[in-house]
Amino acid sequence: MIRVALMMIRHCSSLATMVLAIAMVAAACSDDGDDDSSSATTEATTVAATAVAATVAPTAAPTAAPTEVAPNETLKRGSPSATPAASTPRTSSGAALCPDGAPTFEFAPVDLDATELVVPLGMMYGSHVTPVDHIYFQNFRDPDLQIAVYSPAAGTVTRIENMRQSSSPGPAREIDDYRLVIEHDCSLSSIFIHLATLSPTLSAVAPSPGDHGSVDVSVVAGELIGGYRANVDYNVVDTNVTLPGLLVPEHYSDEPWKIHAAPPFDYFTDEIQQRLNALSLRSEAPFDGRFDYDIDGRLVGNWFQQGTNGYSGIDGIRGERYWAGHLTVAYDHLVPSHVVLSLGTFDGASAQFGVRGNTPDPADVSVASDLIVYELVKYDYMDGDTYWDRRSPDTGLTALNDDAVRGVVLMQLLSDRVLKVEIFPGLTASDIDGFSDAALLYER
Repeated sequence: MIRVALMMIRHCSSLATMVLAIAMVAAACSDDGDDDSSSATTEATTVAATAVAATVAPTAAPTAAPTEVAPNETLKRGSPSATPAASTPRTSSGAALCPDGAPTFEFAPVDLDATELVVPLGMMYGSHVTPVDHIYFQNFRDPDLQIAVYSPAAGTVTRIENMRQSSSPGPAREIDDYRLVIEHDCSLSSIFIHLATLSPTLSAVAPSPGDHGSVDVSVVAGELIGGYRANVDYNVVDTNVTLPGLLVPEHYSDEPWKIHAAPPFDYFTDEIQQRLNALSLRSEAPFDGRFDYDIDGRLVGNWFQQGTNGYSGIDGIRGERYWAGHLTVAYDHLVPSHVVLSLGTFDGASAQFGVRGNTPDPADVSVASDLIVYELVKYDYMDGDTYWDRRSPDTGLTALNDDAVRGVVLMQLLSDRVLKVEIFPGLTASDIDGFSDAALLYER
C-alpha cells in the first residue's frame, strides 16, 4: 500500500489526491507490521476508486453543504442524521416508517452547477417502448467531466449492480457503470443508474463486473456516493404512492418499484425544486414529467401483447427483446400536446412515431369509437425555426411531424382492457381495407 500511495503522491493531479495518498501512507505505517490480507486486485481497485472520487466536483444543493465521508470511514449508526429514533416503526431493512408523510430531501442528487439539463419522466425511445420511469441528469457538452452524485437524504445503500452490458436493441454493447439503490427512511428510496464511479466505501463492497447483490452501507444526507459522466438516471420510489396510470400492477412484477415511481421533484426543498424546474427541458408543468397514462376503457397508455407476460416479456426482463410485445399510445415527454405511438415491434424492431394530423387524441378513444387508423410519421423537435440538436438546454420546444407516411396502425378497443391491433409497415391508409388474420390482441 505504501508503494501505491507513494506513486499517487508522485503523480497526483490534485491536492485532494495528494492528501488522500499521504493518509494511506500514514495508515499503512501504523499497521504494526501486519501483512495486508487483501488481494492485489482489491487494493488496486480501491486505490483507483479513491483517486477517481477525489476528482469529482464536491458541491451539492445550494441550501446545504455536502457531507463528505473519508474513504472507508465507518459511519456512526447512532447519528441522528443517519438513524431515526429507536421507537420509530421500521421496515424489514431497518428504515423508518413515517405515518405523517415523507421527509423533504435537502440535498440535490447531483451537482446541479455542473449538470446541464434534466430530461423529464416519460421518454419513449428505442427499447424504451413504454415511457421511462426515471429522469436523466445530463451534460453532453463535456462528456469526460465527472459530476458528483450525492445521497439526497440519510439512508442505507441496499443494492449495487456492476453493469457491463447494455440491453438496447442491436448487438450487445459493453458498458462500465453501476446501478445503486438507497433506501431512505419512511417509504422512500432513490435509484441511480449509470454511475460511472462509486465512492471508496461503496466501491469496496461492489460486486464483480456483470454481477449484482445486496449490500448494507449507511450514508448520511448529502454524502458523496460517486460520480457520473454525460448522463445518469434517477428516480424516487415511494411505496406509499401507487400510480393510477399503470392500471394492472401485475404487469410490472419484474420491476416492482415502477408502480411507485413518484414524480421526483416533489420530494425536494422549494429551492432545489426551482433549480430542477429551470434545468428541465419541459416548458410546462409538471416539469419532472409523467409516465403513467392508462385510463380504463380508453386507448391511451400502455398495452401488452397477449401471451407475452406483460412488461417482463416471454423470457423475463433480462431476456432478449423483452419489449417486443409492448405498445404505448401516449404523449411526448417534452411536448405533451404531441401524440406518440411507440411500438415494440415495427418491421422487426422497436420504433416511435408521431401520427399524421396529431389526431385522434387517444384519451378520447373508447369502445364506442370507430376503427382507429393512425398513419405513422417521424417527427423532430424545433427550437423556433431551427431543429433542436437534442442535447443543448432549451425550453419552449415544439414538435414537427414529417410529411412522409412510414406505415399504418389499425386499432380497435374490443373491451375496456382488450385492444385489437395490426401494423402495416410501408403502407398508407388508402392501402388498407381493414384487419387481416395477422391482427394481434393486446391487453392491460
